Amino acid sequence: MTQEQEKTLEALKTAIQMEIDGKEFYLKASSESKNDMGRKLLETLSKEEDYHRQKFEEIYTVIENKMGWPKTEFEISGGKELRTIFSEMMTGISTEKESLQTEIDTVQKAMDMESASRDFYNRQRENSVHIAERQFYEKIADEERQHFLVLLDYFEYLKDPAAWFVEKEHPSLDGG
Repeated sequence: MTQEQEKTLEALKTAIQMEIDGKEFYLKASSESKNDMGRKLLETLSKEEDYHRQKFEEIYTVIENKMGWPKTEFEISGGKELRTIFSEMMTGISTEKESLQTEIDTVQKAMDMESASRDFYNRQRENSVHIAERQFYEKIADEERQHFLVLLDYFEYLKDPAAWFVEKEHPSLDGG
């Protein structure tokens, strides 16, 4: 096995573990969420992390058995499903102060995780040798960015729903 191959496999092991950790975090957080939107959003994120893990495992197997980065079919959602959940479930937020703060803290941690994942994948993309590898890391980094943006929207909504609505929906304030 070449040094490049070993380095690639090590990065893939790290990515697989990050996705496993992300899935576990989102599953636990969804079970503890006190509102329907948070629960659904976090459950969906856990599924997306699991999909990423599966893709990394497929790539790992090919590289371990051969010597090159495989052409990988990777469908990114671009956050569409997450944004749909968010827009459809603008009600049902628990306003109990303690549960609201817990939800805010959870979302902050999730945003930090998504940022760290995106940064890792961007570093891998920059160090990529193969075009398919670079393209894959670029796509997955963008997917993590979309996760972050949806979580940021949710975070801002939880912090101040009225201000969020004014910012996102741009209602007319002059009545006409």
